[in-house]
Amino acid sequence: MNRIKIGQIGIGHEHAAAKMQSLRALPEVYEVVGVVDDSHSRAAKFPNADMSPYAGLPWMTEEELLAVPGLQAVAIETPNLDLVPTAMRGLDRGLAMHMDKPGGDDLALFGRLLEGCRAKRLPFQMGYMLRNNPALRFAQAAIQSGWLGEVFDIQATMSHDYGGEPYQEYLANFRGGIMFNLGCHLIDMVVAMLGRPAGVTPFPKAAPGSPGDAMNNCLAVLDYPQAHAMVSACSREVDGLNHRRFKLCGTRGTIELCPLERFDGQPLTLRLTLREGNARYGAGTHIVDFGVQHDRYRAQLLELARIISGEIENPYSYDHDFLVQEVVLAAAGNSTWR
Repeated sequence: MNRIKIGQIGIGHEHAAAKMQSLRALPEVYEVVGVVDDSHSRAAKFPNADMSPYAGLPWMTEEELLAVPGLQAVAIETPNLDLVPTAMRGLDRGLAMHMDKPGGDDLALFGRLLEGCRAKRLPFQMGYMLRNNPALRFAQAAIQSGWLGEVFDIQATMSHDYGGEPYQEYLANFRGGIMFNLGCHLIDMVVAMLGRPAGVTPFPKAAPGSPGDAMNNCLAVLDYPQAHAMVSACSREVDGLNHRRFKLCGTRGTIELCPLERFDGQPLTLRLTLREGNARYGAGTHIVDFGVQHDRYRAQLLELARIISGEIENPYSYDHDFLVQEVVLAAAGNSTWR
């Protein structure tokens, strides 16, 4: 496979620097042709002081990047509320896109972006960071294989305690705060597992000692005919990163993953408990080991390359991405579920 010419538009997203680091760690797959500095944007952003992933790369205007001969793809890494308008310009150029999360605060505009990509058959990959998590992929496969029976409960949390007071002020820029900014990762997984909910009820709050407009302690309940999913996130939880979890309960078994990720040199593990055995696991409790994780985005970017080359279809459809954003906005209190 020839290397894919790709550029990055934006350095203002919370994932931008790490995404570039992952792209540059795949030189046999991607040729990074340049990066666009969007620090002039007035959109809300949380500063990332690490500029080392960009060392030695050409800095360009967006117009210069989009005019690079043979450019095939762009990674959209602008601040949250600039993502979709920027991606619309990538759509106009007919480029494959990786766009970070979430899909903005204008569902109609996001829908036009997706429909434009569908009409042009453009690869479009949302940057939800849990899609290629091996433990959550295992959980999805366990559901599909029937190991867990009928799923009736999901409990998922995406908390942390980094960023101090500036982070709380940053969240105040978004209606729904941390549910919009981080809960979206969990909603992406719940929707992939259970589909469209019958109801979505938000419970946005400010944690004690926080500005009243900083919704940094949020819960949303996604209601299904025979199940419910509780998604929560708080930016004041002590050691929150290590307590992020995803618990999945079914009539024949339970899966619990905590923490969701780990990059500390220790293996990522999942606890699987089955009422009845199957071809791979007997009845009882098993600790499933996924090995040491090194790079959150590597598998996702390799998947993007396979989609661009036509080797595989995107596992997440345009319709899925639209539904996720519809749920995210309702869970953040931006819209009423219908």
